[in-house]
Amino acid sequence: MSTFERLSAYRPYGLAALRIMTALLFIEHGTMKLFGFPASQMSGSLPPLMLFAALLELIGGILLLVGLLTRPVAFLLAGEMAVAYFMAHAPSSFFPAVNQGDAAILFCFVFLYLVFSGPGAFAVDNRKAV
Repeated sequence: MSTFERLSAYRPYGLAALRIMTALLFIEHGTMKLFGFPASQMSGSLPPLMLFAALLELIGGILLLVGLLTRPVAFLLAGEMAVAYFMAHAPSSFFPAVNQGDAAILFCFVFLYLVFSGPGAFAVDNRKAV
C-alpha cells in the first residue's frame, strides 16, 4: 500500500478542515460588512443587495462551520460568489488577479466541491436522526 493510499483514510478529516477554514474566512467577510470587524474600507449603511450578501456570508458561513445543511447551503453560497464575481469584479478587468475577484472564484469552486463531496468529518449533517 502506497503512502497516498494510506492517506485516503484521512480524507474526511481533510475535507472537514477545508470546510471549516473556508467557513471561518467567509464569516469574516460577513462580519466585515455587517459590523465593520475586522475594519474595512466600507462605511455607512449597506445597499440592499450588499446587506443580503452579508447575511448570506454570516449565516451561511456559520451553517458551513458546524456542517449543518452543508450541500444546499454550499450551493446557495457558490451562486452568491458567482453573482458577486460577475457584478463586482469582472466589469473592471478580464483578469481575476487584476479585478481582485480571485477570492470570489476560489470560494465559488470550494463551495461547489462541498455540494458534491458533502461536509466531511465533524459535521452536524453526519449525526443519525433519532
